[in-house]
Amino acid sequence: MEKIFWNGGALLAPVPPVLVTCGTMEHPNIMTAAWTGICCTHPPMTYISVRPTRHSYGIIKESGEFVLNLPTTELVRAVDFCGVRSGRDIDKIAKCGLHLLMPEQGNVPVLAESPVSLSCRVTQIIPLGSHDMFLAEIIGTAADSRYVDSKGRLNLQQSGLLAYAHGEYFALGRKCGEFGYSVRKKPKNKK
Repeated sequence: MEKIFWNGGALLAPVPPVLVTCGTMEHPNIMTAAWTGICCTHPPMTYISVRPTRHSYGIIKESGEFVLNLPTTELVRAVDFCGVRSGRDIDKIAKCGLHLLMPEQGNVPVLAESPVSLSCRVTQIIPLGSHDMFLAEIIGTAADSRYVDSKGRLNLQQSGLLAYAHGEYFALGRKCGEFGYSVRKKPKNKK
């Protein structure tokens, strides 16, 4: 298979285009960030990378908290809008018809329309160049009860999560496997 080689670039895809809430119920803001992920299990840690010129940057830096709200395909228009408009100029939450709730952990509101919201407390700000990384501990999770089964398991695959790849939004597709399936022992036939 032939390869074409380029200089390094930000081409990792797909990524989750999260809706990041920050501020307070009285003065909230929301932005879209696609540069995020999980970086540790114990303690649960995540990050977002934000340009210092963004309106949300100062809010998060001052409060030390933010929430990652996972969007569904139903929220794709809000995801795009909140990524191209500034909270300095417009109330994006009202403009998109979104709703906020206070979580049990943390001081930043979660997005009611999101199937899962992760409340985060910043532990470190790392300057990287065009963006600064807010490294944060996940201090709480809010899950939509529609996606929690009778055994208390989260069935997020039913929510229609959104993905982002190189300037385009996609609905997550069909299941191709599950963690550990490639090494799982097959059940023995009972005779």
